[in-house]
Amino acid sequence: MWSSFWRSRDRFSLDELRYLTDQLQKVQIVNNVNKNFVIEALRSISELITYGDQHDSNYFDFFMERQVMGEFVRILKVSGTVSISLQLLQTMSIMIQNLKSERAIYYMISNEHINILITYSFDFRNEELLSYYISFLRAISGKLDKNTISLLLKTQNEEVVSFPLYVEALRFASNEDSMIRTAVRALTLNVYHIGDESVNRFVVKAPQADYFSKLITFFQKQCIFLNGLVSETLKNPDSHPTTAILNAVDEIEDNLYYISDVISAGIPDVGRLITDNILQLLIFPLLLPSLQLDAVNDIQIGAVTSLYLLCCILRIVKIKDLANTIAASLFCPLEAFVSDSETTLNGYVPDHGHETQQTENKNVIEMDGCSDNIMPSLSSSSPVHPEDIISKVVSRLTLRDALLSYITAGDDLQVLSSLSMLTTLLQTKVELDASMLDALGILPQRKQHKKLLLFSSSQQQALVGEDSREDQFFLSGRSFIRDGFSCELDGYLQNLKVLDALVTLFCRSNISPETLWDGGWLLRQLLLYSEAEFNNQHLELLRDLYKNCFSALLEEARGTWPDLLVIVLCDEWKRCKRALEAPSPRKELKCMFLLLDKPSSDDVLPSESSFVAGERMCKVVKVFVLLHQLQIFSLGRALPEQPPTCPPSDIPENSRARNAGLDISGPKLGSELRLVDAVPCRIAFERGKARHFCFLAISVGTSGWILLAEELPLKKHYGIICVVAPLAKSDPTIDQKYSRWLHLQIRPSTLPFLDPAKCNAHGKAKTKAPVDGRWTLAFMDDESCKSALSMILEEIDLQSHEVEKRLKPLLNHEGAIDVPDTSTHPPEASSSTATPPDLL
Repeated sequence: MWSSFWRSRDRFSLDELRYLTDQLQKVQIVNNVNKNFVIEALRSISELITYGDQHDSNYFDFFMERQVMGEFVRILKVSGTVSISLQLLQTMSIMIQNLKSERAIYYMISNEHINILITYSFDFRNEELLSYYISFLRAISGKLDKNTISLLLKTQNEEVVSFPLYVEALRFASNEDSMIRTAVRALTLNVYHIGDESVNRFVVKAPQADYFSKLITFFQKQCIFLNGLVSETLKNPDSHPTTAILNAVDEIEDNLYYISDVISAGIPDVGRLITDNILQLLIFPLLLPSLQLDAVNDIQIGAVTSLYLLCCILRIVKIKDLANTIAASLFCPLEAFVSDSETTLNGYVPDHGHETQQTENKNVIEMDGCSDNIMPSLSSSSPVHPEDIISKVVSRLTLRDALLSYITAGDDLQVLSSLSMLTTLLQTKVELDASMLDALGILPQRKQHKKLLLFSSSQQQALVGEDSREDQFFLSGRSFIRDGFSCELDGYLQNLKVLDALVTLFCRSNISPETLWDGGWLLRQLLLYSEAEFNNQHLELLRDLYKNCFSALLEEARGTWPDLLVIVLCDEWKRCKRALEAPSPRKELKCMFLLLDKPSSDDVLPSESSFVAGERMCKVVKVFVLLHQLQIFSLGRALPEQPPTCPPSDIPENSRARNAGLDISGPKLGSELRLVDAVPCRIAFERGKARHFCFLAISVGTSGWILLAEELPLKKHYGIICVVAPLAKSDPTIDQKYSRWLHLQIRPSTLPFLDPAKCNAHGKAKTKAPVDGRWTLAFMDDESCKSALSMILEEIDLQSHEVEKRLKPLLNHEGAIDVPDTSTHPPEASSSTATPPDLL
């Protein structure tokens, strides 16, 4: 038999299919002798059936007539090897996935043998076998529709009592292998989206309904794992790389998108089950208690992780009752969640010694000794009404106040996560009621005015007995606000709290500019582009802060990087404008965890480093640009595309640059220049190798350089530029012991983090920060050394004045502030502790 199997035949022929089937029917037991033949026969049959489905219906006719599916099941039962099970599952998956004709698909699914294979007791200790089995189930689910799904069901009195495909798949829903979990979820979505009412009722009945609680429990574990990574990284920045946190974040967001897809299938009871489980297993016992300022519970998630998770849930899982309940919970006092903190996540209560079930009143929060049910009813007849919840608020410190406290007093990560929460609530347009945003104090002014207009109109209509659905939205009988004055006053007071927090945030110097930009985005949303919306205290604080930032910017004009100041300012102006005018402050929530990406100990530089000064300069510019643009917004004006700076000045006729023959492009290595005012000197760039140069300090506009040129022997008073270094922050100092020596600090020509090509995806430089250099120039006499020092100070002063001139229109733009006196004086020579090199 085996020799005839390997003889030459037409592989894609009906005769080949007939031959393989005949040989397979002769197999009574599968052993080591015939195992390879059986495997090859199963593989070849799947190829032939797939080929015949597309070219010749006789192939499948033969497949049905000879009951080949039954032969497959028989072979599986008489086989004791895993390899046969693997091949059979692969054969079935290939056939089901590739069959196109409705007749073939209908036959494959209608045959009872398919349920036998689904429920067969495979040895799933073999991971490869489990993968093939799950692929087999997923392939079946991909062919289901309203007509075919009934073929896999067992019903009684029009109710589904058995659905092996779905039930068996759920056994592996929490498998450690992410690929298996993904396949199971794809299968469930295929089932949910069919829209069969009897199946929909089946999936929400016990014990199948437990899948949704297990889904949230699994998600809960992922949240706790993420919190562990974040907490450990906050304690020890080198403990976990940011990539590990971002990978955990990706898994969490994938889970939420799956949950959202399940809800979008349109099964009402599933949506209510998920809402119930998210609230009872995650939101109330775990996330909200973590927002307390003094949370101490061992099982609690940190505030930053909690806020991130709440934002993700609100943005991805779009359920109206869920969104309004989360928002309404922010009005509850902090101690309201303490009573639930005694209940651990595994269902045990301390000091009771036995497992207890969650009661129906698990969602009850104690406030002032009264039980106020803040969880929405999950029945369709009792939707959540935010006004009912807000009306029960007592005058205590609430979770909303905790959010604002993080903004005014928290660290950078807490500020960003709190701003993200307020922004997410503001952007939850469909799910969250406008009355909730108004009560939170984050309803944009334009919408507040629209609401008040509608309110006023409704009062007029009430006088003549009119009413409308839109009026009912704001004036329902359940509303906690009963008159227009109370509505306006409460909205003003709550908005004032948020404005206070944001203005206080801008006054903080220990927060990153990017986070301040997020605060600026939120403030812009709340403004009506009118200065009148601020009270005098807000305006005074912002103006004082603006003046301080203005002074800091002027200091940078005489600092380490004046030559880059205007360039950075123009770049940051565009970026800040895009950020403030964007639909949302950040595209991805996980950006907040990039703040955990601390520099390693090898990257720590001294405070006097030019690299550190460059970072400081960029921060000053970013904050100044933000405050300037916010003032323009508050005045009701549109932002220009470019900051209003002066154009570059022409090179003065009597300048050193003009005398040396330089143009606006500046010096270039190897180019020729006139050595007017040049001072001869010596310097050793290598030990024992001193060289003679002509020294020049030159500024052109906002740029400046220190030049070392070699005199041309055949062309008097001309030289070739050999060395070019930045003029700014050269800190010239005459050596106290050797008065002919001039010490210079040489900073890098540019900052690597300003070049996108030199930064990674997170904006961090790929290479280590450049190190400042030290030069010691030896001159012929004391007068030459003093002349070089004076030349450097004069050119630095000219460079700084040009930077101030370029910035002046921006600093006094449209009378935003009163510009203080910008007159400056040349700095005195600073001392240096650098050790001079050996000069020969």
